[in-house]
Amino acid sequence: MTASQFDGARICEAMLEAARAAGAEQADALAVRGESLSAEVRGRVLEQAERAEGIDVGLRVIVGRRQAVVSASDASGDVIAALAERAVAMAKAAPEDPWCGLADPSDLAPEALRDAAPLALDDPAGAPEPGALESLALTAEAAALGVEGVTQAEGAGASWSRRELWLAASNGFAGGYARASAGLFVSAIAGEGLGMERDFRFESRRASSELPDPETIGREAGERAVARLDAKRAPTGAWPVIFDERVSSSLVSHLIGAASGAAVARGSSWLKGRMGERVLPAGMTLIEEPRRLAGPSSRPFDAEGLPTRETAFLRDGVLESWVLDLASGRQLGLASTANATRGPGSAPSPGVTNLRLLAEEPKPRAELIAAMGTGLLVTSLIGASINPNTGDYSRGASGFWVEDGEIAYPVNEITVAGNLNRMLASLVAADDADPSRGAIVPSLLVEGLTVAGG
Repeated sequence: MTASQFDGARICEAMLEAARAAGAEQADALAVRGESLSAEVRGRVLEQAERAEGIDVGLRVIVGRRQAVVSASDASGDVIAALAERAVAMAKAAPEDPWCGLADPSDLAPEALRDAAPLALDDPAGAPEPGALESLALTAEAAALGVEGVTQAEGAGASWSRRELWLAASNGFAGGYARASAGLFVSAIAGEGLGMERDFRFESRRASSELPDPETIGREAGERAVARLDAKRAPTGAWPVIFDERVSSSLVSHLIGAASGAAVARGSSWLKGRMGERVLPAGMTLIEEPRRLAGPSSRPFDAEGLPTRETAFLRDGVLESWVLDLASGRQLGLASTANATRGPGSAPSPGVTNLRLLAEEPKPRAELIAAMGTGLLVTSLIGASINPNTGDYSRGASGFWVEDGEIAYPVNEITVAGNLNRMLASLVAADDADPSRGAIVPSLLVEGLTVAGG
């Protein structure tokens, strides 16, 4: 079967029938069709163009308290039958998992909430012409090269993709939706020899027609690279640090990772035992918005068929909820928060969609920098060393040194370190969050990090 012949509902029903015939007591099936287009340019000429289409199918079977997951990139009848036989055999040999199992039918998303149309996730115009993507990339690259001080463009590219999925289970659930995404990136290099510096800009939207102006994207990539020239080492010591809007969502990602029900149930989370305690400053709220209009990760139901809904994981700084799928919820004696995610080759696990960090009194970014006085503005992070049990934090970074409330000079080859418990408790938010991001998080000031420079 080819991608153009995709019928997710029929494929999933065939997998469920094969699972029942092979002896599965419960089963769920996932079918995914993906297509993508991309064009990359370098030196004002097309360097690479790609088009891809494919189908992936996954089957999870449950026999007693044992489960197994199998997947393939072929949805023909013979392959499906073989998958089911293999999955049941694997499940019978697997260790018992007392927490596995499908959702109760009464908890499934009702038909009205399975419709993704109100969420506006698909691209109404469909796939763009390859030449249009090439033109976007060329225009963006030319704008970057036009910035004084830019010596070359490392590359520019435009892409478009669409993913259509269908989920069905033996508890009666069946539903599907499609999501499209378009992207444009430019990477520019300024300076020469050992003094070269690189920076970039990347943007993503539902459709290529909704992307920002490519000239603006290219120009900003070039200006970012030029601003990094003549970088120095930051003074070593304990300093306040501002995580720029470009990288501040990483702090929220570490927080959400620690709030994962799976991590808490394993006992490998620095947030374990802190439910009901203040983790963020008063006035800060972290919510998930899985039904955000045209959101990058929006979806009408989760990977176990439960209806998605807005959830405040932290409200007024207080931890109110773990991120739960059915299994982690059962293990902790709690209901799922409809946060199951999965791919064709994996069982469900907790994960989040669109996030938003809200603060009662955000400050203009310039005011935040001025209030910091002397410290570090981080615009790029490299690598990560996070202790999941203690929250100890260490990352490579680059950005700008701030003196007397003003940016003084660029810095690189530095390390910032601290402990996430203390870092998150001291956050001060700016008002510059980008509403187009999946995680809408503003620049964040953190007090007293250890900065290791030259």
